[in-house]
Amino acid sequence: MANIDKTINYIEFPVKKIAETKRFYHEVFGWEFTDWGPSYISFSGAGIDGGFNGESKVEVTKPGILVVLYAEDLEVTLEKVKEAGAEIVAEIYDFPGGQRFHFRDPNGSELAIWSPPKG
Repeated sequence: MANIDKTINYIEFPVKKIAETKRFYHEVFGWEFTDWGPSYISFSGAGIDGGFNGESKVEVTKPGILVVLYAEDLEVTLEKVKEAGAEIVAEIYDFPGGQRFHFRDPNGSELAIWSPPKG
């Protein structure tokens, strides 16, 4: 991917549970991973490259940055997230522009997934 001036280039999350993180994001979203040592993994297939950094020992804190993912079928994605063991922070709700829900990944990071209004 080309580097483009003044755009988000990479997203990095803190990580405590590498194996669980890889399993969760691969099962639910199909992301692929590259190991860069015992405490850092990068991911691809998410629309932007990024990584999970366990080297800095930074704790996940609230409210943090909310990363919002897109899903064409919100209900199916919610079920996949639940089946993969994530904590659901907010069930599907309406917001201006569509619907979304929030979940906490294996490391405690909160993310959201949205879809446009039906119909």
